[in-house]
Amino acid sequence: MKFTARGLNASRRWFMKRALAAASATSVGGRLLGDDPKGRLSKGDAALLRFAAAAEILESDFWVQYNELGGIQDKEVPDGSGNPTYTAKLQNLDSDFPQYIHDNTDDEITHFTFLNAYLMSKGAAPANLDQFRNLPGSTASGSSGKPRLTNLMQLTLDTSWWTRYRSSANNPDLDPNFVFPQAVPDLARGQFPAIPRTNADLTPDAHIQAIANTAGFHMPTIEQGGNSLYPSMAQRATGVEVLRILISIGPTETMHFQTWSDKAGNAPPLTDPTNGLVFPDLNSPPFGGEAFQTNLIMPEPCPFLSRSLPVSSIIRPTETKGVAMGVVKFLTAMGLFIGQPKAFFELLQDLAGEADAAKRDA
Repeated sequence: MKFTARGLNASRRWFMKRALAAASATSVGGRLLGDDPKGRLSKGDAALLRFAAAAEILESDFWVQYNELGGIQDKEVPDGSGNPTYTAKLQNLDSDFPQYIHDNTDDEITHFTFLNAYLMSKGAAPANLDQFRNLPGSTASGSSGKPRLTNLMQLTLDTSWWTRYRSSANNPDLDPNFVFPQAVPDLARGQFPAIPRTNADLTPDAHIQAIANTAGFHMPTIEQGGNSLYPSMAQRATGVEVLRILISIGPTETMHFQTWSDKAGNAPPLTDPTNGLVFPDLNSPPFGGEAFQTNLIMPEPCPFLSRSLPVSSIIRPTETKGVAMGVVKFLTAMGLFIGQPKAFFELLQDLAGEADAAKRDA
C-alpha cells in the first residue's frame, strides 16, 4: 500500500476513502479480528494504535492552528496565511520558531496518517474524529477560519513538568502524591489564549506577547505528554511490529519536547495588562536555582523503578496502568476540548478504555 500525499487535507481525503473498507474487516459489534496467520492485529494492539492515532489527530488539529498564524505555510502544511504580529512575538522566544512550528505540525500529520494506514492495512478500524470538527477557531488575520477539533483560546496549563524534569529526588512513578512546583503558576489558575482570538488581541504589546508566551509553554506541555504516552503504551504491546511502531514514533515526541522546553525558557518576563497573567523571571528569586534555571533542558537523573537502584536520567512518568485514560483527563483539564459535546468525550473515553485494557501476551 503506497501513500505519499502530504498535508492535513490530503491525509483526511485518503483516510476517508479507505475507512469503509476497513470497517468491513471488523466483526459484529465492532470487535476486531484477533491474531491470525494473515498477520491481523490482536484486539489490544489495534486499540493501542487506534488511541495513538486519535491523539495524533488531536495534536495535528491544534498544531495546524499554530502553523496558520505563526508557522510556515507551504505544500506540506498549506492552510492559513500567517499573522505577522503574532509571529514576531513568537520569534522573541526563538528566531526559528515558525520553522519549528511547521516541522512539528508536519510530524504530527504524518503520525496519524501512518497509524491509520497501518491499522487499515491489517484489517482494523482506524481512528476518526471528523464528526466533531465543529469548534470555532481564531478569526484573527492569517487564520483559515476552518472548524476545529481543539480549542487554543481557553487553556489552563500544568507547567510542573518544568520542575519534574529538573528534580533529582522525585519521580512521579515512585512518588505519585508529590507535588512538583509550577514554572508559571498563573497558567494553572485561569483560562488563557495561546493564539490571538481576533485582531483585537494584537494589542497592547504585552498582551500579544503574553499570548505568544502561553503558546511557548503550551507546546512543551503537550509534547511531554506524548513523550510519556508512547513508552507507557509500548509495555502493553504484543506484536513486535506494533512495539516497533510505538518505540519509533515515541522518540520524535521527545525531540519535540526538548526543543519546546528550551524555547519556553526564553519567554520574556511580563504581566499581561488585560488579565494580570504573570510570566516570572525563572532565573531570579523566588524562582532560580536548579529547579527553574532556564538553560537546564536535559532530564536530571532521578530514582527509577526502585530507590535501591542508582538514579538514572529517564523519561518520567512511564507507568503503563491507566495511561490512556490519564491522557484524556490531562487534555480535558487543559481546556483543549471546551465546546465539544458529550459524545466526543464518550468516544475518547471508549478509545482510552480499550487501549488501557490491552495486555501484552508473552
